[in-house]
Amino acid sequence: MNNAIGKVFLFLLLVLGTFLLIGNTVTNLTGGEKKASGKVEISPEGGESIFWGKGRCFTCHSLGDEGSAVRCPNLGQFGEKFLMPIGERASERAIERSEKTGKHYTATDYLIESLAKPDAYIVDGYKNEMAIVYAPPISLNLDEIKAVISYLQSQGGDMDMDAINNPGEIGQKYYARIEAATAAGGGDPGNGEEMYIDNCIDCHILKGEGDEVGPDLSNISQKGLKFISESILFPAKKITEGYETYIAIEKDGRKHVGVKTSETATEVELIKATGEAITLLKGELKEITLDKGASLMPVDLTEALTVKDYQDILAYLMMQKQAADGER
Repeated sequence: MNNAIGKVFLFLLLVLGTFLLIGNTVTNLTGGEKKASGKVEISPEGGESIFWGKGRCFTCHSLGDEGSAVRCPNLGQFGEKFLMPIGERASERAIERSEKTGKHYTATDYLIESLAKPDAYIVDGYKNEMAIVYAPPISLNLDEIKAVISYLQSQGGDMDMDAINNPGEIGQKYYARIEAATAAGGGDPGNGEEMYIDNCIDCHILKGEGDEVGPDLSNISQKGLKFISESILFPAKKITEGYETYIAIEKDGRKHVGVKTSETATEVELIKATGEAITLLKGELKEITLDKGASLMPVDLTEALTVKDYQDILAYLMMQKQAADGER
């Protein structure tokens, strides 16, 4: 009996070895084993894998007669509406964008914009419904987006890796948008701007707009993501100099809380969280004290925001970098 079991065991080993040999031979004949890599190659081949894989581009776009998605424009040559594939079509779109904006667009600029801010140009007959590909759940990083751009360029156009890696001012601006979103955990700066206007503009100045109850945020990205995040979550943890909270109590018991904007020998001016500025006579004050543990910024701000809104605001603020010459 032991002899029979041994023969069966040897037979199974022989069969397994044969399958492994055949598998190895087929692998070698088809170009060898392709190991998964966490870093995508910036090339049409890398972009193709993203387009039909992680990027989920195929769920909205077809490419010629490949795919069946119709929600967004076909990116190949298809029917009377799409006489040119996207690589060639991008040059014409760039001319349209240049005329519309007054800025010089290249074909690469147009493709970068299409992925970084898809609502900037909506093709006639289609809705503004393309996903933000660098935000969850897709969350492509900058290299993956560059790879997709090279793949799109290869569809009937001239692939320009130098333009992809080193675009002009328009492309660099959109790359900064993507990098800011990635740094913020995949937020959408477009929605972040809307959230900022709804929740922050009444107290902060940014790009010359807003009220100066709190610090100017025009160059806030230089302080880094950790500082911005903590300033939203724990506003009293670190108060910017000049924006400390004071409590003033008048002799009749009335209480005023705000940031001190000016002080003379006879009066002090405070600006409240509402933006209201009040001037108080020192002779009518019982006391005025610095409240080191308080900030005029609402401590419950995050309760009014979803996690996505919070990430989006972070992404938007990470984009705020004042130019070296002082222009925004």
